[in-house]
Amino acid sequence: MPESYSKEETYSLKIGLYAALAIFVIGVLTFFSKKTSAELDDGHFYEITARFGRTDGLLVGDKVRLAGMTVGQVVDAKLDEHFNAIMTLNVRDDVLIPDDSSASIVSSGLMGNKYIEIEPGGSPDYIQPGGIISYTQDALVIEELIDRIISIGKANQKK
Repeated sequence: MPESYSKEETYSLKIGLYAALAIFVIGVLTFFSKKTSAELDDGHFYEITARFGRTDGLLVGDKVRLAGMTVGQVVDAKLDEHFNAIMTLNVRDDVLIPDDSSASIVSSGLMGNKYIEIEPGGSPDYIQPGGIISYTQDALVIEELIDRIISIGKANQKK
């Protein structure tokens, strides 16, 4: 005769199974969302740079995207004399980027990987190899945003 579980034990078992399932799904999604840099190796590239004040979570090897398509990757990161992050990007040579384009660091979802999204401008001139993306937007730090929302909520409660 099988032993029956109490309500609390059944509840704990269900929570544990749901947590294990969630961890498994996150692991599978992470595994399949990571594209290797080998996918970008079958072409020629040119280097451009972009200067950011914050790059929280952006790493060398992360994607560079334009119009939702992967067009390159981050190949180097260093600090300048004013403590700004200088990111070196390899962009496929068949992708021409207008010289008034902007670059921003975005995340693919709430907990997703960071990447650089290039918003093309309307200029007829293009960024040349070794050129610089002049207009940039820093990474948004989720923790800071949550802290701001909480402090606004607390301020509204006091009123």
